[in-house]
Amino acid sequence: MLKVLDSAVPVACWSCAVAHNDSTLFCPHCSKIQPPPGGDYFSVFGLEPRLNLDLAALEHEFHRLSRKVHPDRFARALENERQWSLADTALLNDAYRTLKDPLHRTEYLLKLEGAEIGEEHSGKNKDARKDPSRVPADLLEEVFDLNMQLEEMRAARKMGETDPDLQSSLEQAKRKFDGLQDEVDQDLNKQWQVWDEGDAATRKKAEKTMVALLDRRRYLSNLVRDVTETLGV
Repeated sequence: MLKVLDSAVPVACWSCAVAHNDSTLFCPHCSKIQPPPGGDYFSVFGLEPRLNLDLAALEHEFHRLSRKVHPDRFARALENERQWSLADTALLNDAYRTLKDPLHRTEYLLKLEGAEIGEEHSGKNKDARKDPSRVPADLLEEVFDLNMQLEEMRAARKMGETDPDLQSSLEQAKRKFDGLQDEVDQDLNKQWQVWDEGDAATRKKAEKTMVALLDRRRYLSNLVRDVTETLGV
């Protein structure tokens, strides 16, 4: 089951003026829809910020709330209620897409904690991936060889030529990097429990480890994408 967060900032309902917490989509007193709540995506579902979530329960709550705020239910409501149903629906969709995905959830929570995770860390553009300072130290030689092979394959394709040996080598590299991504995912999963159950100092250490793992994961993902696009598979 989902673990509900019971501490939130009280606000007054626009309709009945009774106070309720600011993460509530509906007033618990008069049941009127409320403006999009403040706070983070976890609070939208009444959750504590944590990395291990009951995904089945999250999905169930998402569908339950989505039905309640669906715009069709507010076709004859006041203008503000119609607008809030649209805004609340969009918020629910964004929150659910983020929290259901393990990597997106991890990145989102770490950003909430102030971690620096962005384009400058992701190696997302090609120049960053070719910059030796961006390449994980243990992959430096392999990435250099891979970039050379990718350039050779692209040149061959432009000439309308094929190179079975080069094709096989790139396919093998893709399998290896796929496996390395799986290893990172397993390491991240181990850090989730450390973060969820740890004290402030433990969480800070786990945060640094996860930021490094996410950078590595993103780098590997971009390499796999380059190989896949070049191979045309």
